[in-house]
Amino acid sequence: MRAVIDTNCILASIPPKGDYYWLYESFEKGLFDWVISNEILTEYDEKISERYSRETAHLVITILLFAPNTILAEPYFRWQLIESDPDDNKFFDLSIAAEADYLVTNDRDFDVVKKVDFPKVNIVSLTEFKLILEL
Repeated sequence: MRAVIDTNCILASIPPKGDYYWLYESFEKGLFDWVISNEILTEYDEKISERYSRETAHLVITILLFAPNTILAEPYFRWQLIESDPDDNKFFDLSIAAEADYLVTNDRDFDVVKKVDFPKVNIVSLTEFKLILEL
């Protein structure tokens, strides 16, 4: 199963005692393939550094880059469907390009693309993704 993970979700999954640490543990166990692009890696690096530390960002990026269940892909088309926060389009575009099974986000800006018939992307919250993984 392939999943594109929005930045808000990776930020929530970093603290080992946090409610969403299961995301990291599930990835580590190989329960899903984490799909990333260079643009998304750059955003992860920036936001993790801001919220936690430069060292934490480096560790997370290194884990993602060397994990056997990471898929590096690049979008070949920009759909530009999310007008309320155009920066979120990179996650949607990657989901299409990589044929991801899910785009995992807790961001309401993605609600607009849930109503689009084509291209279709399964957008789920972190809580819904946990149920999908049967945790």
